[in-house]
Amino acid sequence: MPVGRAVVPFSRSRPRRVATLSVHTSPLDQPGTGDAGGMNVYVLEASRRLAELGVAVDVFTRATSSALPPVVEVTPGVLVRHVVAGPYEGLAKADLPAQLCAFSAEVLRVEAQHEAGHYDLVHSHYWLSGEVGRVAAARWGVPLVHSAHTLAKVKNAALADGDTPEPLGRLVGEDRTVAEADRLVASTPDEARQLRELYGAREDQVVTVPPGVDLELFRLADASAARTRLGVPPDAVVLLFVGRIQPLKAPDLLLRAVPPLLERVPELRRRLRVLVVGGPSGTGLDRPEALHTLAASLGIADLVRFEPPAAPDRLADFYRAADVTVVPSHSESFGLVAIESQACGTPVVAAAVGGLPTAVRDGVSGLLVDSRAPEAFAAALERVVTEPGLRARLSRNARAHAERFSWERTADGLLAAYREALVRPELAVAR
Repeated sequence: MPVGRAVVPFSRSRPRRVATLSVHTSPLDQPGTGDAGGMNVYVLEASRRLAELGVAVDVFTRATSSALPPVVEVTPGVLVRHVVAGPYEGLAKADLPAQLCAFSAEVLRVEAQHEAGHYDLVHSHYWLSGEVGRVAAARWGVPLVHSAHTLAKVKNAALADGDTPEPLGRLVGEDRTVAEADRLVASTPDEARQLRELYGAREDQVVTVPPGVDLELFRLADASAARTRLGVPPDAVVLLFVGRIQPLKAPDLLLRAVPPLLERVPELRRRLRVLVVGGPSGTGLDRPEALHTLAASLGIADLVRFEPPAAPDRLADFYRAADVTVVPSHSESFGLVAIESQACGTPVVAAAVGGLPTAVRDGVSGLLVDSRAPEAFAAALERVVTEPGLRARLSRNARAHAERFSWERTADGLLAAYREALVRPELAVAR
């Protein structure tokens, strides 16, 4: 039995209240900039749906401003708790490990203000939260469920040129969390395999629960009206990138694919528009103008339009206005952007990495590219934008494929994982 683990009776088979940990980024932050991305959407939407199923969720995240209220009620049953740990400012991920002790202490203090057994389970998101989750779960004598979202060993094996490898501290932290978690939630079968093969996770320890998409928000709607609202010419051929501007997401690969695309289809130049929606993040903060400089050096600056991260309604318009959404990431645990785009009826051209083969059905709802060569992406893009029959078929199938993913199904899967963690026989003995 790990040192410090509480020994308490444990017979509940369904959680009443879950402590969800999201140390480095808040579910209330705007996705697409800083460290905010798909994980923010996941935590927020899954928490909402769990609350609808009768499971209260407290989300603990680090306070980045003194103006933030200590507690925000997002919806009945979902609280976001801003934890004071370190300075009131956004910190780089490399600076956050030094604040984990303070964060853990504040999480434990909140629980201590209630009757024993206030939280039935801890669900940590990302490795930093896993470090806190191990402490809280041990102190409270409750199960730990962990979602990695990205894995250091996978990222380090697929680094972009000039990108920084994940540090040893993260590798050690991930190993410890995998060793101690009662359940590990993978987004795809590929991530489940990586947890087993790279981290030694047990077969019965890993459950696969795909993320979802808001099928009401991201839905089929008039593309012409969306283009009008966004100021996009009605006859434009639109390539779209959505995401954080950093080497891992590889927006530069989309830009580098444009010259060979124009060589293949010269008449496209008059109509082509490349929309890049997102803000600098991670190592991309070191060179925030790098994509602008690259576009100019490639001679396509007049074709590229940079947009800041968009609110959900406007983001849906970007998807509808596009002919194709491009997801060229070096590594991707799932790819929410791909699902959101397909939900709006817009096919996807994506790198055949990580969870993207699950998020995109190759040849059915989009095309997967098994190469990092710009020419390979150009060839796939050419097919989509010059073959109307293909694009129409991909578009029809895109919505149908996206409908396989919903946040309601994600919440159902998480609740099943929680129940399994709560009723495992060894828990009754260990705790």
